[in-house]
Amino acid sequence: MPDLKSKEDLYKISRLNKNYPKYDEIINLHKEAIDNQNDIYIDPDTGFAVLTAEFLLKRGYCCGSGCRHCPYSD
Repeated sequence: MPDLKSKEDLYKISRLNKNYPKYDEIINLHKEAIDNQNDIYIDPDTGFAVLTAEFLLKRGYCCGSGCRHCPYSD
């Protein structure tokens, strides 16, 4: 299991490149979802539900689907 010490660590988990369009908005949506104890947030471009790092960590394993906020990926 990843060594995550705080919510601050969870906020930072993202496979997105910092140059990705709407990167800051997406990271803020992720943070807000964690703070509000929501397991998902809605991607502003696609409308798809995105799982938070906190939810994925609680699930306890990597499913291998390449989740945006996977705490188990490098």
